[in-house]
Amino acid sequence: MNEVEYIKYFAGLLAIVNPIGSVPIFISLTRQQTLAERARTARLSATTVAVVLTVALVTGESILQFFGISLASFRVGGGILVLLIAISMLHARVSPAKQTEEEVQDAAEKETVAVIPLGIPLLSGPGAISTVIVYAGRGDAVGHYALLELEILLIAVVVWLSFRAAPYIAGMLGRTGINVVTRLMGLIMAAIAVEIMANGIKQLFPGLA
Repeated sequence: MNEVEYIKYFAGLLAIVNPIGSVPIFISLTRQQTLAERARTARLSATTVAVVLTVALVTGESILQFFGISLASFRVGGGILVLLIAISMLHARVSPAKQTEEEVQDAAEKETVAVIPLGIPLLSGPGAISTVIVYAGRGDAVGHYALLELEILLIAVVVWLSFRAAPYIAGMLGRTGINVVTRLMGLIMAAIAVEIMANGIKQLFPGLA
């Protein structure tokens, strides 16, 4: 992977995690919390994102090998999943692949929402995990994994900053502004999903390359 590929990985992962689009959900789930509790929720959510995606980075390929799944097949499957999430984002909706209606109702009854559902599956859901595993498989050097991990940590920092500034972001952008950001992120995700699937198909069927 060259510099452009690493930038594309960061942009794609940021689009999938989509912390700005999750601001209204964060505000809704923490509306009865104090300022200190909201700060703790933001910190725990960001930490959850960092931990989950780091585990995916380190163990993802080993899990695929254990189940006998080729990286090419996973790229096609992961690309389809990312594309489905992107389509939902283009309609300014939370994809059922991230959070179902039942999970939304269950979250409203929980006192602690930082880990579930904010951290998992809303932010670091199947799409984000798939993206990390796919890009991790594009190199095996220590420097490659170190750069991917650095970008995961940067994503976690963006999540923390977005949630800490949630009231200001919601007030400045409004629902319409947040929907616009979500749609733009969805467009980026759709393009990346197609590229991931195309690379996987070329590996599965070399004659098509």
